[in-house]
Parts: sequence; structure tokens; C-alpha cells
Amino acid sequence: MTDTVSLPPGACLIRDFVSEQAVGRLLAAIDATDWRADLKRRVQHYGWRYDYRERRVTEEMRLGPLPDWLLPAAEAVGDLPEFDRRPDQVIVNEYLPGQGISAHVDCEPCFGPAIASLSLGGEVEMVFKKRSTGERHSVILEPANLLILSGEARYDWSHEIPARKSDVIKGVRQPRTRRVSLTFRTVTL
Repeated sequence: MTDTVSLPPGACLIRDFVSEQAVGRLLAAIDATDWRADLKRRVQHYGWRYDYRERRVTEEMRLGPLPDWLLPAAEAVGDLPEFDRRPDQVIVNEYLPGQGISAHVDCEPCFGPAIASLSLGGEVEMVFKKRSTGERHSVILEPANLLILSGEARYDWSHEIPARKSDVIKGVRQPRTRRVSLTFRTVTL
């Protein structure tokens, strides 16, 4: 099911993009791999490393092909109409209660015209803000949801996950639990 009620133009949320079994397999593969801990949250890079400080990707940052366990999800994302090819870069982010990511627009010269983020684990609120007007939207990201940002949502709106320990979900304040996201992108050099 697709829901775009509280999303900015160019954003699309696909519920149950992967099965519960696929979520379990992905989390098992992720948790069996080493994490980088050089940010306020743990991350893993596949395909290409992204330099957060310099906000760039260079030819020297190529890590190799995506691992086999990521290919089914990457191929499914690449088949979506917003993508012109299979993503070749994936960043895995782990968010523990109290952690978030500041408002940003994914590097424009580094990555193609669509970004997709697959949620695994806990529910969390993502907030969008139009850079020119300050207009705001928000959405609750649930496990197995795929959020796609293209067009206006990709370039004209920032997105963030506020750093807090709970979110209001369906009118009730819920404590956060561990959330892992896979962000799929295409590198443009």
C-alpha cells in the first residue's frame, strides 16, 4: 500500500516493501558485519564510502560491488520508476533511542535523482522541511517501509530524524527502540 498523505511532493512511502522474513535476514546480515563508529551513530558503507565531513564521493572511495545479501533489496529498489538503474551505494544507519540525524539534503552532485530508505526495527518520526518556505511535514516510518525521495522532495526539502527517546505514534507517546535503515543511492561521478 502507498501512502503520501503527510509527505512532501516527490516523496512516496511504500508499506511492507519487504517481508518480515526479509527484515530478519537483513538485520542478521547487518549485525554479523563490523560497524563504523566515527559518527554519533553506527554506520556501514557498501559499494562506495561517503565522506560526511567533505560531503563527497570520489573514485578512490569505491569499495566494490554490493554484497550478495543486499542484492535482492537493491534490485527491487532499482526496479521502481523513480530509479533509472539499480542502486550501487548503500549506507546502513543504526539509531538507538535518543539518536537521530540532523536536517539535510543528500549530497546533490554525489548521488542520483532518487534516494530510497528501507526501515528495519523500531518506528520513528521523520520530519521534512521545505528549504525556501519552512513548510513542514512528518511521517512515521515503520519496519519494512520504503521511503522514496525524488523530484522536489529530493532537492527542495530537508529531512531529519529528531534525536529523542520517544515519538507520538497514532496519538500515543511511544518509547523508541533500535531502528536500522538502509539508504539506497546511485553514485554520480
